[in-house]
Amino acid sequence: MIVRLFTTAICAATFFSCGSESSTEEAPMKKWYKGNLHTHSYWSDGDEFPEMIMSWYKSHDYDFVALSDHNTLAEGEKWIKVPKSRIFEEAFENYKTKFGDEWITYRVDSGRTVVKLKTFEEYRPKFEDDSFLIIQSQELTDGFEGHPIHVNATNIRTVIPPQGGTSVADALQRNIDAVLRQREETGVPMFPHINHPNFYYGVSLQDMIDLRGERFFEVYNGHPLVNNYGDSLRPGTETMWDIINIAYHKRSQPLMYGLATDDSHNYHLFGAEYSNAGRGWVMVQSDSLTASALVRAMEAGDFYATTGVLLDELSLTNNTLSIKVKPQVDVAYEIQFIGVNAASQESTVIKTVKGTEAQFEVTDDYLFVRAKILSDRPKSNPFQEGDLEVAWTQPVTFQPE
Repeated sequence: MIVRLFTTAICAATFFSCGSESSTEEAPMKKWYKGNLHTHSYWSDGDEFPEMIMSWYKSHDYDFVALSDHNTLAEGEKWIKVPKSRIFEEAFENYKTKFGDEWITYRVDSGRTVVKLKTFEEYRPKFEDDSFLIIQSQELTDGFEGHPIHVNATNIRTVIPPQGGTSVADALQRNIDAVLRQREETGVPMFPHINHPNFYYGVSLQDMIDLRGERFFEVYNGHPLVNNYGDSLRPGTETMWDIINIAYHKRSQPLMYGLATDDSHNYHLFGAEYSNAGRGWVMVQSDSLTASALVRAMEAGDFYATTGVLLDELSLTNNTLSIKVKPQVDVAYEIQFIGVNAASQESTVIKTVKGTEAQFEVTDDYLFVRAKILSDRPKSNPFQEGDLEVAWTQPVTFQPE
């Protein structure tokens, strides 16, 4: 019997290593797709036109992007004033140069340039083709007694208003349920994910543990205010991840998967104090570049999160988790297998391999096992000074023969 990290056999895929058993069925071809699921534009609090943002991601080898502005979809009519600043006025001129006066609707009012934003349906055809997809999304932005509560809704059909609640956990659950309800009503594959729980420490570990129906959260977010690493009193998101999944495992709830995202807002000023593009993304293995296929693949765990480390192989065959890094010149790697022992109920690094290839046999001694791949290459324009490029695989469990 072959048990896989992914839901179907994919021997023909370039980067996937299959087991020795043969199959009488032809497996569908699968590919790795690079994407960012958390991005902002002038439609909410980003500082760039959506066309310029999509152009950046497409030119930087992304295969898909979800534009997820706060409590809105890019539809209807919206005008923005170009900020009265040389940087943003020059950025508008670049926008005109790139797309032309015939594309842009604008006027000058009392010395200020006012621009009509293009809608999702207007700008989408300019970029989408066989190699690039834009997914309609929303950042459901809510709160409770000063605690920020943000839930991304990927591939939604209509805007969802913030649901409110009687506590942080209740508001989170209500917003998650609203996304899942739209999925049920429309039949369209979509999912909610919890954004940056440590953003102003608005969402606690217990709030996350109490959730039902949530499968995803951001183990890494590139915004400077999200406190990925926690502090002396509160855990970082990676520590939270394992504790959440210990609780989920105890009540037979599907495990939480970890995403890396940009949460990009700033496209003209750069540095650790700004929320810039290119900091974190997911690599999804899917049989096609469609929103439905990507959602299904991610729900099956067919992806990893990364800030720069890429993998040539990621498989679970006969309960053996195998990893092969796509090496970069003069970069050293360390592969850590992190698991929760069933007896101790604690997360520990159970095996470390220095190099680009490693395997680990997943047994029933562990509630789940995941891998973290560290490099010694500094992250370009990092979330925090000194950050190195890293990748995280999703937790897997022992499957009996």
